[in-house]
Amino acid sequence: MSPRNFVRRFKQATGDSPLIYLQKLRVAAAKRLLESDHRTVQEVSGAVGYQDAAFFRQLFERHTGVCPSAYRQRFGA
Repeated sequence: MSPRNFVRRFKQATGDSPLIYLQKLRVAAAKRLLESDHRTVQEVSGAVGYQDAAFFRQLFERHTGVCPSAYRQRFGA
């Protein structure tokens, strides 16, 4: 299967491009860590696959509407 065909079929099946789908999975994992763990935002970003914590913060806010620290305050233990 060609990469173009894969992207087209993936988007047809999931509604998202492979990159957006992966970002959503990583943000969901980060949300679980922020709710239940006491790691820093830097550690959480590394744990879900992002080395740049600033990029992770922007991405998290884009997908959830709040920054990671505000999410932790609202939904953390």
